[in-house]
Amino acid sequence: MKDRLFVFSQYLLPHHLISRIAGCLAECRLPWVKNTFIKWFVRHFQVDMREAQVEDPTAYEHFNAFFTRALKDGARPLDPAPGAVLNPCDGAISQLGQIEQGRIFQAKGHSYSVMELLGGDHERAAPFMGGEFATVYLSPKDYHRVHMPLAGTLREMIYVPGRIFSVNTVTAEGVPELFARNERVVCLFDTERGPMAMVLVGAMIVASIETVWAGLVTPPKRTPKAFRYDEPARAPIRLEKGAEMGRFKLGSTVIVLFGPDQVSWAEQLSALTPVCMGESLGQAKPASPLNTSGSDSTQA
Repeated sequence: MKDRLFVFSQYLLPHHLISRIAGCLAECRLPWVKNTFIKWFVRHFQVDMREAQVEDPTAYEHFNAFFTRALKDGARPLDPAPGAVLNPCDGAISQLGQIEQGRIFQAKGHSYSVMELLGGDHERAAPFMGGEFATVYLSPKDYHRVHMPLAGTLREMIYVPGRIFSVNTVTAEGVPELFARNERVVCLFDTERGPMAMVLVGAMIVASIETVWAGLVTPPKRTPKAFRYDEPARAPIRLEKGAEMGRFKLGSTVIVLFGPDQVSWAEQLSALTPVCMGESLGQAKPASPLNTSGSDSTQA
């Protein structure tokens, strides 16, 4: 009953107003406000500050700077195995598996459309039909920068407005098509394994989503927007395997998509398995001449 009430209450809450208020507090530079909040957060969520480049919680200019803190060199070593597909972030596996009949498994009794997740465009979704998905949930204590599973060249970025329900396990089990409802930023890359989608999903009190090439993406006016990066006049944006590609200011989820017969997920991974950025999420399958459409010629 408690879980049902928690989920039901989210339908009634003014999601974006709450997030704007949270965003203002998270940017507050008053020492007694931001230091009190950061110290409480570190204690409550047992954040390991020994990993951070700046270990002193009070040294950050505001809460958002603390929340998106950089880690020390070597804190997240990249799996060196040939063909390894890297986990993009710290967190826990929510779900992973095959995309079946154009839908992604969310939780028992719930799935959602790949096409809707990627902004409602059939051509954008077509390369991922029958492919693989992995959904990673970032808890409040986690490192909140997102990195590249493989090297890739950016083709398109799409901002999709929506609600911002919580994305924890309880909500995923109670809100149909959660990840295709929430506000999100879709990034499409060409890689040696063909098209790869990275979807950064917003959540309750997530103040913003940023990418390294565009900065703040979530705009004050929430209308759908698409940005092409593969036009001849543009210099290509290429990110290496393990490079940072974006970050969340407060919480959320990353969904990674590949086309059919391109990757296989690590056997030891299942729902709720804790993961760290840079660990192996899976393995690239042997290259097939039938599955090279749209691939990046540079090896990851």
